[in-house]
Amino acid sequence: MERETVLVGMSGGVDSAAAAVLLQEAGYRAVGCTLRLYDNGDIGREGSCCSLEDVEDARSTARRLGMDFHVFNFSSLFREQVMDQFVAGYQAGRTPNPCIQCNRRVKFEALLRRADDLGLRRIATGHYARVDCEGGRWRLLRGRDRRKDQSYVLYPLSQEVLSRLLLPVGEYDKASVRALAEARGLCPAHKPDSQDICFVPDGDYPAFLQRYGGLALREGDFVDTQGRVLGRHRGLPCYTTGQRRGLGVSADRPLYVVRKDADSNTVVLGDEAALYSDTVWAEDFHWVSLPPQTGPLAVTAKTRYSQTEAAATLYPEENGAVRAVFDQPQRAVTAGQSLVCYQGDAVVGGGVIISREKPF
Repeated sequence: MERETVLVGMSGGVDSAAAAVLLQEAGYRAVGCTLRLYDNGDIGREGSCCSLEDVEDARSTARRLGMDFHVFNFSSLFREQVMDQFVAGYQAGRTPNPCIQCNRRVKFEALLRRADDLGLRRIATGHYARVDCEGGRWRLLRGRDRRKDQSYVLYPLSQEVLSRLLLPVGEYDKASVRALAEARGLCPAHKPDSQDICFVPDGDYPAFLQRYGGLALREGDFVDTQGRVLGRHRGLPCYTTGQRRGLGVSADRPLYVVRKDADSNTVVLGDEAALYSDTVWAEDFHWVSLPPQTGPLAVTAKTRYSQTEAAATLYPEENGAVRAVFDQPQRAVTAGQSLVCYQGDAVVGGGVIISREKPF
């Protein structure tokens, strides 16, 4: 019986290397590929994701495992759908999560198209999440290792993608994945995880926005929650909700960034208590493990990747928006980040946060 062939997205790191090993051990024939997501000239320096070193690490792993290997150039698509949208988000006063946009518009859809070109049904990656099917609907589940779980950034995946996706490392913890790679003599076994946004490797977002996006930093006013001017800011992209340090404002108490207003070019500062809200509005909500709902739904939810989930009630609104009301107020809800909701291990769905107040 001929083995089924799977196209494996390989970043050059240990997780995708281990995914390829696990697929082979499960009886699949694995074909590796790396996606070139940007040219270094776009960012003015070498990046930390899909750099030349990463491509060679992925190629070396494929060679070691006896796999065919491809490099696909998606730099134009990535520039248009991720980098340009990142700039636009900051220009609108938001703090976007480009990894979610990349998964939504580039990585998985592009991987599927290439699989189709090669006549392959299945794709796989090294993400820490799981997929199953219940009641005729494909579900996205948390990875077994809660500390590494990546289901938050995968919530935009469609039923089509989930039906064709294998996530082998989702059943393992990180230590086991590294041990597996080391036992097979793979070079990424002890390679550190990437921590930064791949196209902003030094974490200097304002510099990137100026260099790549041509975004001018316009000075404006710091104001308090009553609109009183407290000082001058350097430009909206230099700040994010919850920030306390680096404001340059003298006060008799700690002040935090409460929100940014692109229309008035102001940054609102307030006490820490002003950061808390029990209501979050999100747009473009994508239902994953459940079909679209019409009434209130009890969930757990979080408003950023690193956050611990909290109990909430989800209310579907008009035009694909939702309102989440948390049992306990949440700190520093940030426009541009994503609200992702769960029931148990299953991802109910997610959407991009608009506001803590009704936006329409």
